[in-house]
Amino acid sequence: MKIVTSLSFQGECREAFDFYAKVLGGKVTAFAFRDAPGESPVDPKYQDWLMHAWLEFGDQALMGADMPPEVAPNIDKPKNGFDVMLHTEDLDEARRAFDALAEGGKVGMAFGETFWSPGYGNLTDKFGVPWMVNTNGGPDWKPSQA
Repeated sequence: MKIVTSLSFQGECREAFDFYAKVLGGKVTAFAFRDAPGESPVDPKYQDWLMHAWLEFGDQALMGADMPPEVAPNIDKPKNGFDVMLHTEDLDEARRAFDALAEGGKVGMAFGETFWSPGYGNLTDKFGVPWMVNTNGGPDWKPSQA
């Protein structure tokens, strides 16, 4: 069993998932509303929007879709109540991912050492998605302030 976060967008899902693939690596599989068999349930102006996007990287995945306002009436509201959490053992990789995800977004907590991690930070990316990036310190790691 696997838990996968699914993100909702308003026409920028393809751009967001191409960006996440560049930052995280992996491969995007996607199809637009126009590619669905039978009658599309959405307004024709949304036919190029993504009905489904799947980014697979390592043994992890991230899912997404563009949500027309008729289907998701609060889609234009800020995303809140969750964060996409990125964990790694590699401090340099965590910093690289944080900096890349922060480009064009808004940093909440700058990436740096904390009492629980050699490198942690949080941000909202340019697509409005909240992220936490955390480095696992390992059993022998101790904060430098200790």
